[in-house]
Amino acid sequence: MNPDIAPEPLIFVDLETTGANFANDRIIEIGIVEVDQQGSREWSSLVNPGTPVSEFIAGLTGITSAMVSTAPRFEQLAPLVLEKLQGRLFIAHNARFDYTFLKREFKRLGIDFRAPNLCTVKLSRKLFPEHHRHSLDALLERHAITVGDRHRALADAQVLRDLWQCWHELLPAATISNAIEVIVGRPDLPAQLDPALIDDLPEAPGAYAMYGQHGNVLLIKRSTNIRQQVFAHFAPGKRETALVRDTWRIAWREAAGELGARLRELELSAATRKPLDDLCSWQLIQHGEGDFRPQLVNSRDVDFSLANDLFGLYMNRREAIHALRKLSEAHRLCHSQIGLGTGKPGEACIGFKQKTCRGVCVGKEAVSLHSARLMMALAKFKLSEWPFAGPVALIERDEFGMREDYHLISFWRHLGTVHDEAALHDLLEIRSEIRFDPDIYRIINKFLKAGKVRVLPLPRP
Repeated sequence: MNPDIAPEPLIFVDLETTGANFANDRIIEIGIVEVDQQGSREWSSLVNPGTPVSEFIAGLTGITSAMVSTAPRFEQLAPLVLEKLQGRLFIAHNARFDYTFLKREFKRLGIDFRAPNLCTVKLSRKLFPEHHRHSLDALLERHAITVGDRHRALADAQVLRDLWQCWHELLPAATISNAIEVIVGRPDLPAQLDPALIDDLPEAPGAYAMYGQHGNVLLIKRSTNIRQQVFAHFAPGKRETALVRDTWRIAWREAAGELGARLRELELSAATRKPLDDLCSWQLIQHGEGDFRPQLVNSRDVDFSLANDLFGLYMNRREAIHALRKLSEAHRLCHSQIGLGTGKPGEACIGFKQKTCRGVCVGKEAVSLHSARLMMALAKFKLSEWPFAGPVALIERDEFGMREDYHLISFWRHLGTVHDEAALHDLLEIRSEIRFDPDIYRIINKFLKAGKVRVLPLPRP
């Protein structure tokens, strides 16, 4: 074995599973290729998952329920698998999938498995940025590597080894090792932080929070890659910043995509956000024929999730009055007519005296015309009406198809997130009391208008 290809012990791993859900699915086959300077050794085994293998998985892999029914369970294989994995760089295609499945299987047995892991998807992107496709099938085609039994664990682990050798024939060893260092590099954490963070932080979208010694919030941020973003805080040159020195704990919440990351960010910041008790909006009230005037309404009195005649969202009365005053100045609206002035009927408002009002207060402009101009000025601030007949699930799937989030939204209210359709209806029954939240409204409205998520309509409870 060329020492440049395996300067340290490597292990190429592939798993076949009953599905892509880390919590519910199980391993049905393990394939391992060990590589070091003494050579290459292969091992594989079917695994009894304790659950039926679906027709879809059987069709994809050729592994049936009958085949795994007599296979050893994972706990029987765990000592041997752990022995093979320890002390080696764990290499897999979409490594998060294989690594997380194994980590969870070991955790069920009370074993805290950790290993440096390298994803060949990410390595391929680093080494060959001119290419856009980095699936295993695309890489095998690009490098003319043949595989005997695709979607079987050992065969896929073997082609990863072949791919590794191919890359070392095409590129200098230093180029590959530098790329690996960027991907696998592990920061030096401050002494007060648990070193287990290095392995626990997920390479997934979501949000994270950094806390001080006494639980005070230092930073809350969303990211497309939590692990990468957190590690960036501890990169060389940043270790002496106040944020790094003061951080004693880091918490995070994963998501399947951008929408979920934004919702997770709001969840983490719940304790630091302004209360919604004084949330208010403007509502147009008709005082007479053609005479419409704004009236401030509070979310305690009006259900903002159901109302379809509200304009703007403001955290308190003062903020709302300030916004209306700016609007009146920009559109030459009458202070008295919109409730900002205290003048008597028929008396000129302060705006008319300053020539910023067209004179509806003194009869120089028709009330109906002023109302029309007011409506036009407010139009862009109108809250969107809920566009569905009832609640919906907004569905996001991560880039590897390993996580699916069902965000349950009912009339702009986020009732919760689950990971399969079956759990939606239970959530709908127990979470109907959630209040309207302006930040969630803005996020959901933006994603719906952009068509960025799949929508699953649900029956009203």
